[in-house]
Amino acid sequence: MSICPSNTEIVAYLGLTGMLIGVDNYSDYPEAVHELPKLGPDLSIDMEKVANLSPDLVLASLSVPGMEKNIEGLKARQIPYIVLNPQSLDEIAEDIKKVGEAVGQKDLGDKKSIEFLQEIETYRKAAQASSHKRPSLYWEWWPKPIFTPGKANWLTEISELAGGYNIYSNEEEASIQTDWDDVRKKQPDHICMVWVGVKEEKMNPEIVKKRPGWSKLEAIQNDRIHVLEESLFCRPSPRLLEGLKKIKGVLRHFE
Repeated sequence: MSICPSNTEIVAYLGLTGMLIGVDNYSDYPEAVHELPKLGPDLSIDMEKVANLSPDLVLASLSVPGMEKNIEGLKARQIPYIVLNPQSLDEIAEDIKKVGEAVGQKDLGDKKSIEFLQEIETYRKAAQASSHKRPSLYWEWWPKPIFTPGKANWLTEISELAGGYNIYSNEEEASIQTDWDDVRKKQPDHICMVWVGVKEEKMNPEIVKKRPGWSKLEAIQNDRIHVLEESLFCRPSPRLLEGLKKIKGVLRHFE
């Protein structure tokens, strides 16, 4: 059982979706999980429903503040669980191994973890070999107040592997609260809209363009504002590789 979308996607990467007997309401990948019992939003899982399904193991998470309540609920009902909370790509690789071992598939977990790291290394070598100037990326997690990833978050790594860099990579924290003026002063080459929990069709670039002083940003003047699937960039799962491929293609288009 998985009570966080990124955990569900790790199970899918292992090819073990068939082992799942229930998922949180936001787990939407792969298609097969749509038929499974839904256990509630990831921040307020219905523990009675979890207990009634009698899982052998629950894959819990602390990736979003507030999930601690789920852990407390599992403990109180003595439901077996493990907790995943990766911030980096290396930690995601470790969690692939951890899940494999926890479900009795250690060799599979080790194998898929190595595959994940090998694909990352391919992108790293390509980025290091590139002679193009590295463009700067501003990732917008939330518009008001503005939240954006810092150095400790995987999107800083994704930016570098794609051949660019995160304009907030010098900030040590994983998540930074900033403001419109500070972003404007940093003059990002690209603006990447990945509003957490918001489908791309509901993200309107026109709102961003109307912010004070932003119309003068080269990223906006040169149509380098990108609405991206938050599910490919905001979840600490192997699907970040899909997001990486996508953002690298976007940057290559503007070289």
